[in-house]
Amino acid sequence: MIEQGSWESLQDEVVSCRLCPRLVAWREEVARVKRRAYRDEDYWGRPVPAFGHQAARLLIVGLAPAAHGANRTGRMFSGDSSARTLIPALYRAGFANQPASEGPGDGLVLHDALLTAVCRCAPPGNRPTAGEIANCPPFLARELALLEDLRVVLVLGRIAFDGYLRVLREQGHALPRLSFGHGAVHRLDGGLPVLVCSYHPSRQNTNTGRLTEAMLDEVLEDTRGLLR
Repeated sequence: MIEQGSWESLQDEVVSCRLCPRLVAWREEVARVKRRAYRDEDYWGRPVPAFGHQAARLLIVGLAPAAHGANRTGRMFSGDSSARTLIPALYRAGFANQPASEGPGDGLVLHDALLTAVCRCAPPGNRPTAGEIANCPPFLARELALLEDLRVVLVLGRIAFDGYLRVLREQGHALPRLSFGHGAVHRLDGGLPVLVCSYHPSRQNTNTGRLTEAMLDEVLEDTRGLLR
């Protein structure tokens, strides 16, 4: 079982992090200026902690909070177009109690799943630098250590894929050459969770048809099967 104090202490460290000056300046500027549609709301404007079931067997790893999504709401995958693709899919697969994720207080509960990201702050243009991404893996590594029941890791996009593998290699795991591809499943040695890959549910991917609802549903159904 996860020690609650350890988990909460880690997430408090995430929220208080100021290691990346460019990201700190950007997330706080976005929170001050705001988007017109949300001008009456208080923006979170800080790094975003993980969200979901703390004894989860499934960890879902994204790229970074969206400027007017999680950077506004303070919750992973909420209040933006990516959330409006991912959360309904999690609901259809039985990992969420409802198909909507607009922010804290909306009643969303994840079942057997936890949402996190390789970069915890909203980056300009949704593009963190290599150095900024490199500052966040220790948070992910510590989350992995606390998720004792973890069986499957689902990475959303190539950057999440690379970031997760970087954590494993830094922990001393000898990994074979692995390729990212939508629907790819990698069974790793050493007692590591099964690694499943998906395109990121970004607007760019969904609007162009690179990722469809059916494609995401299939990946989550495969993930559900691995947990069985």
